[in-house]
Amino acid sequence: MFASKAAARSHFLGARSNRSSAGDLLAGARSLEAMQSARRVALYVSRGPEPQTGALIDWLLATDRDVLLPILYADNDLGWGVAPGAADLVPGRLGLSEPPVDLGPNAITTADLVICPAVAVARDGVRLGRGGGSYDRALARVRPGTPIWAAVYDVEVVDKLPADDHDHPVHAALTPNHLILLGGSLDD
Repeated sequence: MFASKAAARSHFLGARSNRSSAGDLLAGARSLEAMQSARRVALYVSRGPEPQTGALIDWLLATDRDVLLPILYADNDLGWGVAPGAADLVPGRLGLSEPPVDLGPNAITTADLVICPAVAVARDGVRLGRGGGSYDRALARVRPGTPIWAAVYDVEVVDKLPADDHDHPVHAALTPNHLILLGGSLDD
């Protein structure tokens, strides 16, 4: 186990920066039942060595689904907007790509499935993010019973991670290869 979140984050981000290529999430996601039945998916635009979301976003849009993408506010909370298509995204804070229209922070309550970024996840559903608290706040708004998946690589699913009371659990880890069910309850 890692002594602190900072130590765990440093370990996993360091390993990611040494990856020779980033994996694409589409192959691991497109045939999953929850993905097939979701009409509105909250997702994010990946950056750098993160598991890649671009092809998944394109596939969702091509199959007439709504994709909610985050908009990072100055206080690090997240608003959400419907993805118009990759060419129509606008520059956001911290170099993020965002939709041009903000539907507000509660738009995530309309999602049938939420796929969030993570640095690592534990088998009990603990998600380690980048440390800003944006997603913990957003995930607290998700409608009960809505699946929440963290996008990671297989090696980033570990037995245990440090956690705080405000950390919101996830139900599964979506990797470029498959979906790994975790201990986070769908009733959270």
